[in-house]
Amino acid sequence: MTITIRQLHPLFFGEVSGVDLRKPLTPQEARDIEAGMDKYAVLLFRNQDITDEQQLAFALNFGEREHARGGTVTKKEDYRLTSGLNDVSNLGKDGKPLPRDHRTHLFNLGNCLWHSDSSFRPIPAKFSLLSARVVNPKGGNTEFADMRAAYDTLDDETRAEIEDMICEHSLMYSRGSLGFVDYTDEEKEMFKPVRQRLVRTHPVHGRKSLYLSSHAGAILGMSVPEARLLLRDLTEHATQREFVHVHKWTVHDLIMWDNRQTMHRVRRYDQSQPRDMRRATVAGTEPTVAQQAAE
Repeated sequence: MTITIRQLHPLFFGEVSGVDLRKPLTPQEARDIEAGMDKYAVLLFRNQDITDEQQLAFALNFGEREHARGGTVTKKEDYRLTSGLNDVSNLGKDGKPLPRDHRTHLFNLGNCLWHSDSSFRPIPAKFSLLSARVVNPKGGNTEFADMRAAYDTLDDETRAEIEDMICEHSLMYSRGSLGFVDYTDEEKEMFKPVRQRLVRTHPVHGRKSLYLSSHAGAILGMSVPEARLLLRDLTEHATQREFVHVHKWTVHDLIMWDNRQTMHRVRRYDQSQPRDMRRATVAGTEPTVAQQAAE
């Protein structure tokens, strides 16, 4: 079968047909999918009943797997998944929904904020691939925002103002905005802010994107209140309805998105019911800006 991609939103987001992710990709299939990612920024693959190993194997067609350390407050001995996938569920090691006052649950509520995966790492993620294994009956849609279109529709004055701005990103910024402020010394060290450009240029097609995330909490050379106001204004602009596609999950959907060109968030859902979502993350290859210790 030949891979075909049908665009589902006027600006981005494609639905892929003609590929079975349980089987190894041919080199041509991998090229076609990567080209689709460059163009559409988000791709949906329906009816993909895959194992963790098959999901990882699919992700490795597009780069190396990102090391998961540093993205959670869950201790390694409490991990539910041991396959190398990121656990984006509401489940504990026993397979049951986490209590509402559980520290991991409270930390993970940050996924309801607009963000780009791993922007808190010195080298941020390239692609994320999320597989729906158990879908929550109420809520839990994932929304995606096209950050290329958001950049394109800024006025010239704003584009000139932000062109060379450098932001600081940390999980402590995003979680702190929800009132999660209690960290161990080890976590504070692990979550130390890193620096990222506010405007990124795609390495293939050269389009510029806003590089925003709830993890961004400061801009170099700007007071914190002024910086956060600008970041809030830009996020408000970038997440207007015309730039956003809403995906309602069905079991065995897999969605793959480019963190360099999009933001996303999950919407609130019934936390008393299981939601099992598993993510493979393809590592980025270079920092957006030369890293220094952000003091």
